[in-house]
Amino acid sequence: MSAPIWAVGLMTGTVLDGNIDVALLKTDGESIEQFGAYTLAPYPQDIRDTLEETLAEARRWNFDGPDPAIFAKAEEMLTRAQSAAVRTLVESAGLGMADIGVVGFHGQSVLHRAPQPGRIGATRQLGDGELMHQLLGAKVAYDFRSADVRAGGQGAPLAAIYHQALLRGLGTHGETAVLNLGGVANVTYWDGADRLVAFDTGPANAPLNDFMKAHGLGEMDRDGALARSGTVDEARLRALLQHPYLSAPPPKSLDRFDFTSAMADGLDPATGAATLTAFTAGAVGKGLDLLPTRPTRLIVSGGGRHNPLMMEMLKARAGVEAAPAETVGWRGDAIEAECFAFLAVRVLRGLPISFPTTTGAPHPLLGGRLAA
Repeated sequence: MSAPIWAVGLMTGTVLDGNIDVALLKTDGESIEQFGAYTLAPYPQDIRDTLEETLAEARRWNFDGPDPAIFAKAEEMLTRAQSAAVRTLVESAGLGMADIGVVGFHGQSVLHRAPQPGRIGATRQLGDGELMHQLLGAKVAYDFRSADVRAGGQGAPLAAIYHQALLRGLGTHGETAVLNLGGVANVTYWDGADRLVAFDTGPANAPLNDFMKAHGLGEMDRDGALARSGTVDEARLRALLQHPYLSAPPPKSLDRFDFTSAMADGLDPATGAATLTAFTAGAVGKGLDLLPTRPTRLIVSGGGRHNPLMMEMLKARAGVEAAPAETVGWRGDAIEAECFAFLAVRVLRGLPISFPTTTGAPHPLLGGRLAA
């Protein structure tokens, strides 16, 4: 048994909210010894602008031909910014870099393509682990998804093994699952023994946020206020919920742009926001139907848990109690960053990070690269 060590995890999501999530976690890569400090470190505006441009160029590139020139520029900028955020958090917690066993550096996903029959997938995260290692003098685990994708897996979701460790701490079996509402929604189910199932259920906040921005109504539907003022277009929703992805068996994963705000084309803002919010909840419901047993409770992490209407719609349209992560003593905004601290320790210890029932990997698979 390895002794638990302090690790730092980093995550920047595909919803470009301009923040770097940074979390300290004391773990042996199997159980959680202690939650450490956590912060949101905002990117400077020039990096946010560069990342917006990078995502647009990545979609045009679409894994075809040489990397767009902007990739190298964005990679160096975000690596330096995230390294600085690590050092700041560690020092604010009264620790030094010498106290940190490993940093888990997810990097910025710029494009993800799920595998298709007869074609392996492709995934690309920008993040220079060797540069971060030089800047911080700590071991850095990075590039967590590529090995899984090369082996025929989906490359996502990777949080399942960390969600399992969190669920183990609660002692619930099967009736409680974890739902993350980020840009995309993903669910993790564990039966308390050896069945661990995870997949992307559908979109979460990305189409709604994009819809708000496109209508000049801000970055998001804060507190679900616009959607609550509207009425769901039930006919449109029924048609959207027929999308073949939603009933396809797992393993399966999504890119942030697989479901877009175009689902609400032609609807006024209030109706569109209501319908997109209901679609996220309805898609979760269809996902729960695919699990070995249908959970009665979801513990919800990610930004979507702050949208009270989305949480209410999970009960009404997915038929499940939904509780924010904080109600069980977890930190809903920190879970993704904590996850990469946890995975980094697993990389360090040579433990698998993806599994046949989570990403569709052919067998429990080691992943990540280590700069040490």
